[in-house]
Amino acid sequence: MRRRTKSREYTLQMLYQLDIRHATPEQIVEEFWREHASADDVRVFANELFVGTAQRLSEIDPRIADHADNWELKRMAVIDRNILRLGVFELLFLDDVPPKVCINEAIELAKRFGDAEWGKFVNGILDAVHKKHARAG
Repeated sequence: MRRRTKSREYTLQMLYQLDIRHATPEQIVEEFWREHASADDVRVFANELFVGTAQRLSEIDPRIADHADNWELKRMAVIDRNILRLGVFELLFLDDVPPKVCINEAIELAKRFGDAEWGKFVNGILDAVHKKHARAG
């Protein structure tokens, strides 16, 4: 597995913990890395994704909700909601990751951790977010 893909997987696990435990991001990071060994670059990228996503939930969630017709964010499965959150964070706030890669990585997470059909939903939401809120440059 590629290192950035592994970072995204770890990020998803930390976002899941944040969502269900309601601990602080700092607590989640500290506890998570106590139990998961990884290369430094995997850890650094995972932390960047996790902390960035956690800090911007108030910006990310409304953008997902705008495009998730007939779906309330709070009623989505925890894993699905957090795959979308991670994807939106990467799309809108990370300049070094091409949008196509962001979307593809989120689809792969959805296939790996969720329903095979969920990948299509993730693709649709993230593509719509990207088209409406594309980052400059």
